[in-house]
Amino acid sequence: MQVVFGQPGRPWFTPGYPDIEPTVLELVGAFGEQVVFTRFVAPEHPSGSWQEYYRLWPFALVPADDPLYDLMPAFWRTDRPVVSRTTFGKWCPELVGVVGEAADLVMVGVSTDCCVLATALAAADAGARVRVIADATAGLTAADHDRALAAMALWAPQISVVMAGDVLDPR
Repeated sequence: MQVVFGQPGRPWFTPGYPDIEPTVLELVGAFGEQVVFTRFVAPEHPSGSWQEYYRLWPFALVPADDPLYDLMPAFWRTDRPVVSRTTFGKWCPELVGVVGEAADLVMVGVSTDCCVLATALAAADAGARVRVIADATAGLTAADHDRALAAMALWAPQISVVMAGDVLDPR
């Protein structure tokens, strides 16, 4: 839920972002102290395939503290942990240190077809239970979003794709 993805006019703006922000805010409120934010940031010196990646996206090769990589204003929460990574996937020792190896993750955010997908697969592969909230995630396009959700659903029972209401009001 970062400026780079949530602010219209940015090259990586995710068109579905404005639609999911209210649902994500509701989930953040419901989960309170359990919330962990993650951020995609550029490496100081890209290596390997990331060199070619940043040749395509030179605007993004800025320091991690650049406002481009800030959380959107609705999510400025200094009391919540923030894990920043230079990779699409955020399942890493730092995140595991916050949530635990056998975590029960509820995932929201953008982009379903990139960072959400990469993180969910790695977490499930490591043994975490993952629930991806379909109406609190957005992809670059609706078709990309749907394909990513379908791919993650193939990992059942380790990954389940659910709606926010299933988590907020389980009956």
